[in-house]
Amino acid sequence: MGFWEENRFVVTGGLGFLGSHVIRQLRTLGGARVFAPRSSEYDLVKEEAIARLYRETKPDMVIHLAAVVGGIGANRENPGKFFYENLMMGAQLMEQARLFGVKKFVAVGTICSYPKFTPVPFKEENLWDGYPEETNAPYGLAKKMMLVQSQAYRQQYGFKSIFLLPVNLYGPGDNFDPSSSHVIPALIKKCIDAIRDSEREIVVWGTGKATREFLYVEDCAEAILLATEKYDKEDPVNIGAGFEISIRELAELIVQLTGFQGRVVWDPTKPDGQPRRMLDTTRAWKEFGFKSRTNFREGLQKTISWYKEKVRNS
Repeated sequence: MGFWEENRFVVTGGLGFLGSHVIRQLRTLGGARVFAPRSSEYDLVKEEAIARLYRETKPDMVIHLAAVVGGIGANRENPGKFFYENLMMGAQLMEQARLFGVKKFVAVGTICSYPKFTPVPFKEENLWDGYPEETNAPYGLAKKMMLVQSQAYRQQYGFKSIFLLPVNLYGPGDNFDPSSSHVIPALIKKCIDAIRDSEREIVVWGTGKATREFLYVEDCAEAILLATEKYDKEDPVNIGAGFEISIRELAELIVQLTGFQGRVVWDPTKPDGQPRRMLDTTRAWKEFGFKSRTNFREGLQKTISWYKEKVRNS
């Protein structure tokens, strides 16, 4: 039996945006014994629920994708919730995995863990060079504690765990709820809604000057599974596409691809978030052969088509 067939997997967040793609690819590779816990059945903030999850599923591998997360607005409104729930999930899932003899723990963090003014492109060694951007620091720091825990457990217990840092994701199945969505689904929804309602303008937060890097969700799923199989070191690894685009350019591209004919109004009273974001992805290629394959424009077109279909069917 190969790696995927011989191991039992628990994928937290496996019913979510990224998780659904990870599970689909995992099963394509031959992973038949895969369990994705539902939050209604297992509250992963609670230690007893995690212990019960491991007792009932007996995993060899845990891929931790679950997160309490949102865009800038959601981060500003829920700093305590985002810190506590992400911290407790990560710390207790890894501790219970160690106690239950799990063979490998794959901790998936966030680019929000990087310091606010990290030089571009972000290198993994820059992670501790400053404090994260204020609006998402509680979330980013809670996730970064999994790196500390992972390295400490490897040192003291010989526990195998790895820590991955994906950039902003997008793609079919993304969260389009305006109260918690990230920038790409938020812009797509604004444009599609404006076309439907014959509106002449959309309002976008910030100045548009900030830059971001985006990774198509299927590419990210591929990277996570490559690392699960092939990577076993204490060093964190960036997962990204290796490009940056300004929010203004992004808005113009989405306006063009959706066919919105109106104008974009910028609201500079709202925050831009981190000034620039782009990852150095050298380590992922060197360590487990990952390179993003999806062209950004094509990925956006697929995402827009998926959302239009969802709106038509709702």
